[in-house]
Amino acid sequence: MYTVPQPYNEPIYNYAPGSPEKIALKKALAEAKSTQKDIPMYIGGKEVFTDQKVALRPPHELAHTLGHYSKGNAAHVQQAIEAALAAKASWEELPWEERAAIFLRAADLLTGPYRARMSAATMLCQSKNAYQQEIDCICELADFWRYNVHFAQEIYRQQPISTKTTWNRTDWRPLEGFVFALTPFNFTAIAGNLPTAPAMLGNVVVWKPAESQIYSASLIMEILIEAGLPAGVINLVYVDGPTVGDIVLSHPEFAGIHFTGSTGVFQRLWTTIGNNIARYKSYPRIVGETGGKDFVVAHASADPKAVAVGLGRGAFEYQGQKCSAASRAYIPQSLWPAVQEHLLEDLKQMKMGSTEDFTNFVNAVIDEKAFNKIAAYIDAAKQSASVQVIAGGNHDKSKGYFIEPTVLLTTDPNYTTMCEEIFGPVLTIYVYEDADFDATLDLVDRTSPYALTGAIFARDRMVIERVNRKLRHAAGNYYINDKPTGAVVGQQPFGGGRASGTNDKAGSMINLYRWLSPRTMKENAVPPVDFRYPFLGEE
Repeated sequence: MYTVPQPYNEPIYNYAPGSPEKIALKKALAEAKSTQKDIPMYIGGKEVFTDQKVALRPPHELAHTLGHYSKGNAAHVQQAIEAALAAKASWEELPWEERAAIFLRAADLLTGPYRARMSAATMLCQSKNAYQQEIDCICELADFWRYNVHFAQEIYRQQPISTKTTWNRTDWRPLEGFVFALTPFNFTAIAGNLPTAPAMLGNVVVWKPAESQIYSASLIMEILIEAGLPAGVINLVYVDGPTVGDIVLSHPEFAGIHFTGSTGVFQRLWTTIGNNIARYKSYPRIVGETGGKDFVVAHASADPKAVAVGLGRGAFEYQGQKCSAASRAYIPQSLWPAVQEHLLEDLKQMKMGSTEDFTNFVNAVIDEKAFNKIAAYIDAAKQSASVQVIAGGNHDKSKGYFIEPTVLLTTDPNYTTMCEEIFGPVLTIYVYEDADFDATLDLVDRTSPYALTGAIFARDRMVIERVNRKLRHAAGNYYINDKPTGAVVGQQPFGGGRASGTNDKAGSMINLYRWLSPRTMKENAVPPVDFRYPFLGEE
């Protein structure tokens, strides 16, 4: 059993003025904008181009074209499945440490020669500022690859006990068939993890990324290919969702889905899989992380400045387009004046604009569909008698999809924006009477169908312990005196329950177990040669 290098969390660059990383990133941004990429699909190790080209544009600069991707069709999905199944036997039989070496090298390529290119790709196509892209497409993705290799090693080392004349073993097999990875726009790291976590355990994958993340997804494939990934192990296709779903989810060799996206889509996928269950060779693994309506609860003992910073960062980093973003907050009346003052002061200093201007804290939301949805929530709130817009509220899509960080103050704890996922820079605050703290905890627990992330701010330890118990099932990732975002691989495995997903904890062994089908093996060194047991004899 070989020992892989000890994993570590990739150090975060701070992009200080004049730093080598800032100079390199600005150069990469300029180079990316000076050329238009012709982006292929990757099927069976080959670059696949089509005549149907679709433009990719920065959400914050709609007048600029970054490149075009080749849109595929049903035939390409079928080819991807066939390529994956053709590669399966040799990939599964490859020693695990040889598979691991590919992803370890990919992590070093990502954080080395590809670092600035990947950063620029994510900043431009997904409208992330320098810090948000750094913790995502560089650090988290490298962490996924390094830690998952380590976790795989720990799993393979787990073996049962043996007794005299008997050798017991566990054969940690990959699944039969292929895995379907359906990845979101908002995290390049998630897009890189969902296909590679099953692959490093010997599975083969068909991968469909979100259209708005294709620019950086194609670069992930470039890195994996340079790292030595064999042809057909991961096949990247750009085909519309219904077409992919119809073919993949009806295929007898469909073995599982690794998903991050909306709750509605995930439930439809689950329903389709259930309806097709008799078609499959085996019961598919369904692993998904979906939506959230993430909360912050402050107690009267909390530090108001810490609460304000937790709200500002938690709600408005990456324009609130994190499934973990703070979206609803419950603040005691005694603390509210100070929290409001600090929060509004911070918001005044948050600049909004292009990611290429490093002084901007806030950038554009991902596309017009998202813009229209978020703007509709804000416009409806302006007309509500129970809501006051205390910050932001403006939006403009003339040059890019810009929505101001918006804070709503409501007197109705069940108002729409306290209950429904918005996935944008909108935070709704409900101020409760200090004496109603316990009742407010009940309110937090029952208001939303989701249970992804949540945070409690308090200095009173007895209060913290009480809230920990009261909200035990309200969040899969729970934070004490911190914002409800920013889970780190190897430190806070990520995932939620209820309507937020299957809680299989990306960035941990828990997730990797889902992509394995163990075989128990018993070998008897001295098999019996007489069927009779001693109890059959009489004195």
